[in-house]
Amino acid sequence: MFNWNDLVFFLELARQNRLALAARRLRVDHTTVSRRIAELEKDLAVKLFDRKKDGFVLTEQGHRMLAIAERIEHEVGNVPTLLGTGDASANGRVRVATMEGIGAWFLAERLLELREKQPGLIVELVTERHLINLTKREADIFISFVPPVGQRLIVKKIGSFRLALYASQDYLSKRGMPDSRDALMTHIFVDYVEDLVAIQPVRWLLDVLEPTSVSFRSTSMMAQQNAVAAGAGIGLLPLFSARKNQNLVPILLDDVKVFRDVYLTVHEDIEFLARVRVVIKHVTSLFKRDSENLNELREAVPTALPVKRNS
Repeated sequence: MFNWNDLVFFLELARQNRLALAARRLRVDHTTVSRRIAELEKDLAVKLFDRKKDGFVLTEQGHRMLAIAERIEHEVGNVPTLLGTGDASANGRVRVATMEGIGAWFLAERLLELREKQPGLIVELVTERHLINLTKREADIFISFVPPVGQRLIVKKIGSFRLALYASQDYLSKRGMPDSRDALMTHIFVDYVEDLVAIQPVRWLLDVLEPTSVSFRSTSMMAQQNAVAAGAGIGLLPLFSARKNQNLVPILLDDVKVFRDVYLTVHEDIEFLARVRVVIKHVTSLFKRDSENLNELREAVPTALPVKRNS
């Protein structure tokens, strides 16, 4: 019969992937963590981790054990609440993965709102260019522009955001303000690096046109926005980021409207955890609360800028 207390060591190593990190969190020596994991594997007669150079990776049986251990952890944590002697606070770490732009420009500051309500909750925001594998526990929650496909994933659309064409005051003073979609073909653009795009929907400029003249490309949306603000050309940028820079001027607001849906995905093995539920509820409420900020733009286009007409 295995020792219930070994589950604490198992959970921490599964989340940290390294003995030293798990030991530090548990305030024990790393040899203690190693010994307790070995004892747990011996008692259960299963291999829970593969030992690799870059850390400890859960085996298939380890993933099954993780789901069981987290359910036990959840039930234990609910005891005070079920007995009426405590509140329904959420504690622990929740890792949220998403793309760089929406993570840095929209989610980061708003996730901090949870700190006041749930001081025991730590949200880790991870930004990636590729689709996250929740089955392999690369993150707890994934927020993306496309719905991931996988077994036992819970996927739901939580909102949308609009993108618009922008350029700097300096660029428009030199090149003129385009007055139609056709006029865009004579302008210079900022875009993604084509062969390094991991998720095709982020090549949103193709919804408007395929530019013939590109002065700058980057895998980073933030880098693109900075380049547009510096006068490199016209870029298609999300409202939630572009409106933060006063040097950016919107172009053809009525003619060019591009939208992307936002999906939240969580694995069903951890969807029930209190800390995960709290973050899911908060993120979902953010997209509902800020829908207008994400999708509507009514700033006036400067009338003093010259208009570049298609010759």
